[in-house]
Amino acid sequence: MISDRHAPPRRPYGTAYEQMLEKVRYEGAYPTRERADEAVRLVLAGLGRQLTGEERVDLAGCLPVEAARVLTAQIPDIQPLTGWDFVEDLAAGTGASLATTRWDAGSVFSAVAAYARPVLITRILRQLPTGYALLFGRAELAPAAPANR
Repeated sequence: MISDRHAPPRRPYGTAYEQMLEKVRYEGAYPTRERADEAVRLVLAGLGRQLTGEERVDLAGCLPVEAARVLTAQIPDIQPLTGWDFVEDLAAGTGASLATTRWDAGSVFSAVAAYARPVLITRILRQLPTGYALLFGRAELAPAAPANR
């Protein structure tokens, strides 16, 4: 068999996804890129079951192709989960602790927020039930109380 020794090694993922994995690996302090990839796939699949409409389409358009495929391959749930229920659901599916799963979600959502503009993240948070803002590293803002006159 003849091989080209000068050919670059074949990369399984595109450069943009590799960069996303590196960001998640760094932010989450994961020991390997494979562990970061597991977290990305878990969290984006979960988000894909929660997100619908234009926000889903717009987010997929911002992400690397591999990440967008994971997000959009999911059928959205009829009943959306709160942020805490989202973490519990992911943890139950993997057998990981709630703390580890919360860490995974925060690490991945931090990278997702780097790809999407802040206005899109705000639209996403308005669509989702309470509890996701903290997972995205934002304050959970409550609606203002009506003023007494």
